[in-house]
Amino acid sequence: MRKRKANTRAEDYPGGGRAAAGIDALAEQLATYLPAEQIERVRGAYAVGARAHASQKRKSGEPYITHPLAVAAILAGLRPDAETIIAAILHDTLEDTGLTRAQLESGFGSTVAELVDGVTKLERVDFASRLEADAESFRKMLLAMARDLRVILIKLADRLHNMRTLSAMAPDARRRIARETLEIYAPIAARLGMNAIRSELQDLGFRSLYPDRYKIIASRIKRTVGDRRESMAVIERALAERLAADGIPVQIISRIKAPYSIWSKMKGEHKTFAEVMDVYGIRLVTDTVAHCYQALGSAHSLFKPVEGRFKDFIAIPKANGYQSLHTVLFGPFGAPIEVQIRTEDMNTVAERGVAAHWSYKTEATPPNSAQVRARAWVETLADRQAATPSSIEFLENVKVDLFPDEVYLFTPAGDIQSLPKNATALDLAFAVHTDVGMHAVAARIDGKLASLRSRPVSGQTVEVITAPSAAPNPQWLEFAVTGKARAAIRQYLKRLQHEDAIDFGHRMLESALDTRGYSLDSIPPTALDRFLAEHSVRRLEDLLSDIALGNRMPDQVAAKLTALGGSATGVALHRSEKIRISGGERGILSFGNCCHPLPGDDIVGYLSPGKGIVVHRVECPNVVELAKLPERRVEIGWDKDVQGDYRVELRVEVVNRPGVLATVSAAIAEANSNIDDVKYIERGIQAATLIFAIEVKHRKHLADVMRRIRNTKVVNGVYRYPL
Repeated sequence: MRKRKANTRAEDYPGGGRAAAGIDALAEQLATYLPAEQIERVRGAYAVGARAHASQKRKSGEPYITHPLAVAAILAGLRPDAETIIAAILHDTLEDTGLTRAQLESGFGSTVAELVDGVTKLERVDFASRLEADAESFRKMLLAMARDLRVILIKLADRLHNMRTLSAMAPDARRRIARETLEIYAPIAARLGMNAIRSELQDLGFRSLYPDRYKIIASRIKRTVGDRRESMAVIERALAERLAADGIPVQIISRIKAPYSIWSKMKGEHKTFAEVMDVYGIRLVTDTVAHCYQALGSAHSLFKPVEGRFKDFIAIPKANGYQSLHTVLFGPFGAPIEVQIRTEDMNTVAERGVAAHWSYKTEATPPNSAQVRARAWVETLADRQAATPSSIEFLENVKVDLFPDEVYLFTPAGDIQSLPKNATALDLAFAVHTDVGMHAVAARIDGKLASLRSRPVSGQTVEVITAPSAAPNPQWLEFAVTGKARAAIRQYLKRLQHEDAIDFGHRMLESALDTRGYSLDSIPPTALDRFLAEHSVRRLEDLLSDIALGNRMPDQVAAKLTALGGSATGVALHRSEKIRISGGERGILSFGNCCHPLPGDDIVGYLSPGKGIVVHRVECPNVVELAKLPERRVEIGWDKDVQGDYRVELRVEVVNRPGVLATVSAAIAEANSNIDDVKYIERGIQAATLIFAIEVKHRKHLADVMRRIRNTKVVNGVYRYPL
């Protein structure tokens, strides 16, 4: 990989005439901001890449090197450094050619090698599915992003060119890539403030996924824009005259909505095409922040503003660094005018995001706010992925964080927290600090007490109330929105589940050993270690957890352990002793929907692989069938101290007349029971039969509910269901 002479011609390189012309065009583009010696390094990278890809073709039949060249050209429009351009040209060499990382590092330095490696996918041979492989490759890319944000610039440019040339792919591949682009890469571009790339990715993805819808909307946009050209000119002329009279320098740009944006609004807001398009969009670009606010005043004096539609993203920037003033005015032609007002610098950041005025962290020039915010976001994701073992789960958490809409909340200290739309007070607690979220019990929103489920709106001040004894519970996952909150809650619950599984598995194994006259303490450590090694179990705790989760049968484990050695303790003294349950064993107990067991019922458990113990009433009809699997049976009973609410169903036969449902529901509520569901299963002229799914604490509580129902004057009978 020797450096080439500065006067080397493009046609001297391999890759064909079109590719040679491409490197010349790229060099001209780079000459506007890079010195000649850096451009020669780029030419050298092209020579290496063209030789490495010499025998490869794209699906379209073009030489493969045309793709990395196009990726580099997209990036050149963002004016990054030479290392980024070189890495873009070489970004597929590690994955698709015989070049090694050591060769890249030797020829172009460690930075380029690190960037190329960060964009390179993982081999799929080690994964069970494409989904798992893609998720793990995304995790790898994210870690590389945390070290160097230029990795995601290359990846987005790579995806953009692939989307531009997607027509050469098979239909199934087109749909899969388009969906992935809309779900992951376009939102990432938006999150990093790269709105020009985000918009093109969305439209290309929309066109590939829904080609007919795209054609219809695109043609209607073209027709609508043509019809309103004169009225737009009138509005622009009126604004230009007023701003000039007020001494405010300004560039006025008409904004045309993109097909994907229109389709999203039609779908998300249930609007017709006419309703979405019945809006004029104008952007005012001026020179200073002061002139932005003065231009706002001028626009408001010319056309009346729509109340409640003003947003100041200059004072409070979006999470991706975006800054602008937004207002909506009553237009002269009966349609509203959406106006954005920003400086030239803000406009550049709005289009390019982290790539605007690119300054890498090793340079003296401080990075812009978009870069600071992007690095903070990526570092947060990197911390979260370390605590999420499953790549697929981590990818889903990231998707949650890529919501396009945001709310801005204040803490009592005056700090601003940006959260996704529909975020709750609980999400804010985790945004402030993980420890605050873990011990949250309630919130005060603008001074008023509120639950953690509450959804504050932008501008409100939220104070999180904590208690040292508080801890997450599974219900939190029902309303937590942000990936950070959900990942922390899941991690805590999994740890609790593992602890409960170890404890319960220990009791089950001890019970199985006891029937043979042994105990776990009587099994020699050497015998236990041999068993663990033979069955590929790392440690005793994992074995006990496997037993509780139904992945290993306690009797079988006990038989093998005793066969390996140990001293019998004598005749089993507790053969008939049941394992007592409190009902709160997390993740290892479930209750059969066929019989809905309650505290106080005679119960039996059966091990189900991966689910743990499924609890049934002894008289449940399914127990007869389960009895054919005696090795899975677990003798269990209720502990003295049982807490929580348990689902049970009641069959209620009523007189069919108006108000009967309300009467029965009131009786259930008076007995301090909640109704989960109710449905009619029979309905005649004189009588009807309903099934109520309710929550009770135990058999005695159920008896009280049934007595109150019978005492109403509208019930012919009430029975536990199924009988």
